[in-house]
Amino acid sequence: MLQVNLSPTFSLGFHLLAIVALLFSHVDHISAETEMEGEGNATGECTGSYYCKRGVILPIWEPQDPSFGDKIARATVYFVAMVYMFLGVSIIADRFMSSIEVITSQEKEITIKKPNGETTKTTVRIWNETVSNLTLMALGSSAPEILLSVIEVCGHNFTAGDLGPSTIVGSAAFNMFIIIALCVYVVPDGETRKIKHLRVFFVTAAWSIFAYTWLYIILSVISPGVVEVWEGLLTFFFFPICVVFAWVADRRLLFYKYVYKRYRAGKQRGMIIEHEGDRPSSKTEIEMDGKVVNSHVDNFLDGALVLEVDERDQDDEEARREMARILKELKQKHPEKEIEQLIELANYQVLSQQQKSRAFYRIQATRLMTGAGNILKRHAADQARKAVSMHEVNTEMAENDPVSKIFFEQGTYQCLENCGTVALTIIRRGGDLTNTVFVDFRTEDGTANAGSDYEFTEGTVVFKPGETQKEIRVGIIDDDIFEEDENFLVHLSNVKVSSEASEDGILEANHVSSLACLGSPSTATVTIFDDDHAGIFTFEEPVTHVSESIGIMEVKVLRTSGARGNVIVPYKTIEGTARGGGEDFEDTCGELEFQNDEIVKTISVKVIDDEEYEKNKTFFLEIGEPRLVEMSEKKALLLNELGGFTITEECDDKQPLTSKEEEERRIAEMGRPILGEHTKLEVIIEESYEFKSTVDKLIKKTNLALVVGTNSWREQFIEAITVSAGEDDDDDECGEEKLPSCFDYVMHFLTVFWKVLFAFVPPTEYWNGWACFIVSILMIGILTAFIGDLASHFGCTIGLKDSVTAVVFVALGTSVPDTFASKVAATQDQYADASIGNVTGSNAVNVFLGIGVAWSIAAIYHAANGEQFKVSPGTLAFSVTLFTIFAFINVGVLLYRRRPEIGGELGGPRTAKLLTSCLFVLLWLLYIFFSSLEAYCHIKGF
Repeated sequence: MLQVNLSPTFSLGFHLLAIVALLFSHVDHISAETEMEGEGNATGECTGSYYCKRGVILPIWEPQDPSFGDKIARATVYFVAMVYMFLGVSIIADRFMSSIEVITSQEKEITIKKPNGETTKTTVRIWNETVSNLTLMALGSSAPEILLSVIEVCGHNFTAGDLGPSTIVGSAAFNMFIIIALCVYVVPDGETRKIKHLRVFFVTAAWSIFAYTWLYIILSVISPGVVEVWEGLLTFFFFPICVVFAWVADRRLLFYKYVYKRYRAGKQRGMIIEHEGDRPSSKTEIEMDGKVVNSHVDNFLDGALVLEVDERDQDDEEARREMARILKELKQKHPEKEIEQLIELANYQVLSQQQKSRAFYRIQATRLMTGAGNILKRHAADQARKAVSMHEVNTEMAENDPVSKIFFEQGTYQCLENCGTVALTIIRRGGDLTNTVFVDFRTEDGTANAGSDYEFTEGTVVFKPGETQKEIRVGIIDDDIFEEDENFLVHLSNVKVSSEASEDGILEANHVSSLACLGSPSTATVTIFDDDHAGIFTFEEPVTHVSESIGIMEVKVLRTSGARGNVIVPYKTIEGTARGGGEDFEDTCGELEFQNDEIVKTISVKVIDDEEYEKNKTFFLEIGEPRLVEMSEKKALLLNELGGFTITEECDDKQPLTSKEEEERRIAEMGRPILGEHTKLEVIIEESYEFKSTVDKLIKKTNLALVVGTNSWREQFIEAITVSAGEDDDDDECGEEKLPSCFDYVMHFLTVFWKVLFAFVPPTEYWNGWACFIVSILMIGILTAFIGDLASHFGCTIGLKDSVTAVVFVALGTSVPDTFASKVAATQDQYADASIGNVTGSNAVNVFLGIGVAWSIAAIYHAANGEQFKVSPGTLAFSVTLFTIFAFINVGVLLYRRRPEIGGELGGPRTAKLLTSCLFVLLWLLYIFFSSLEAYCHIKGF
């Protein structure tokens, strides 16, 4: 049996076709009934008209009275064209929302002064989240509806139309009822999503309901049937007032600071939790902003406020801790993967879990619908390819360096006084190895003197074609005098390049510095250790810093000022703030045995890697008194008398020492091993630099603006013609790229024209996104004009009124991307703000901008001509009133769902989900039903 799985887009398309067929089959019946019921109505307002008017752009399709078959053909053409235009608007709106995401993610650097007077610099976002949601992001998601209203008025000689306002009201109803119903239902059973910024939701919900109430007031109460200039302008100015109110609620300004507060310490360090009011919770209370408060109106503002000390720093610190945790888990899960692969896995995982804006979900939904693929996976894959390419380029550049570098293999060399000669290695790296390179060397005195401590040496080293390493030797002069360690220097200079050398030694060379030069180090320091003393034992330095990722830490114990005899040096670790026993390091103790002429030994200590972003713990490594294990019996006796060592043989007869023995005793005392300056080494365990830089790199890469933004036209055109796989719900990580499905190819084929066309829009990199913003909104305006004409002609072809066409078809078409965006947000986001919190704000913005701007322009135009801007209050006023009543029910149900037994606006127990979703869908169907009945005069409007 063949099973067909339909995508959400195809399913929605089939439903649209069903609605078209239903309306078309009944339109004649409706028209006949309404003509009988409204026979006294000469205006024909109660019936749909088959007479089409010229659009803003599209002409009339002649003849005006086609046959029934032609009507079906024309309606099909208009409907398909309208759907295709909706696809185009969705794609350019995707570019528009990308520019908004880039604009609102801009940051600036500020200086913070701490109470102790210290200053620190940090970066903060320029745009407040609430302000950006109510301005640019609301404009982005509602741009077609807003522009349709403005274009309809301006394109029809500044007269009021039904299409624009009815689309705004119909879109608001669809958003408020259908989108929220879908979001409630798609959350997995048992899970809930709450609105995080509940105060902002209250403000935007109140303004949303007020916006439609205000439309009724100005149409039916203040000046029935006429919109005056001040009414239009005030409608528009309600928009910034609404934004300011929401910003005040978000920032908790004005009256919030006068509410009685009490404080308690937060669970996180550096956090102070501030409470308003002091009422105990009970079962009759709802939860607000994470705290239970009384459900009475007087107490809606009670709850918890969070005063965050260095809020930005804490957010960054939390992000770093989360990133470190994810990297640690991925390392344990995929020990075979390279660090770059782990970085991309972590990048995808963090981006997936990160709280996202409404703009991002809108972009993601559009790209999944049009075959552009999962943008997060594409971004992770692109970053992986860039990382590999950059690594290959860097390797190739290092190998193909055009300049030969000449330098010592190491900067320091050590040797014993009795070694005879010390060998120093000179390296040639990079450049053209077929050339012959000459470099001079010369010794220079330090604390050691030429002639008494070492042999002065100078000369020229010749690197023949193909040679990359040369060795030079310097003679060391031995003596029996006890002295401190001494050193001298060896310098490289005068690099020359030649293609060949003459036999008589005369250099016929071109002195071209671009072919060879000195590298680093070009000077080597040679230290001569005295071999006439047992030695002074010490660490290199008093403090050392190690990374927690070092694994085994090796510490050098140096034997200076002599290397005669076998010496044992005990050592042990001592706890500090770092704990032993395998918590921060492994306890270590033992003895080092220095053989005769041996000048360095290492102690190994295992450091435990906790993979912390920031770490600063200390422990100590201490060496004890050294002791000789081999020496002459006489010298041992003399040293034992000094109390320095324990010997196995003792002499009972104590005779006075001769002068010769006294001299031997003095020499023996001078030659015994002793401890040096640094006998206790402080080891500071710090976070892994590689791990920290990886986390910092990831933090920078987890900016969603980088994911949705573009840097060049080339990138946009490649993206436009590329088919990518859609969503893969059962894949939690960024693994191998999934092949595109048949649906992806079909949608790409249908939308490739729009993708290539809108690839000409400037990349978001230009003007910080503003160039893309301006061009995109112009494109949306042009397409919206076509949609308005197509919708009007589609309605008149099948006999539908513009108000019904707008409420059912145009509002549905413009809301499809928002529907999918909200669905993705509801399932993926931690809170409900991105899925339903912005619905109310968008609805208010639609009225204040879409209707406010259009009616202000028309009212001013008519006032300038001494006329009145007339708007029929009938259908619009009725729809507005109906929507307002249903919106109150909707908001009330959402607030009730915050009670403890349900736990949040979205999700919850299956029964509660199902009942809520069915209620909201029923409200939308009732809204469509009653609006249509009123439009065709089956029921009386206002």
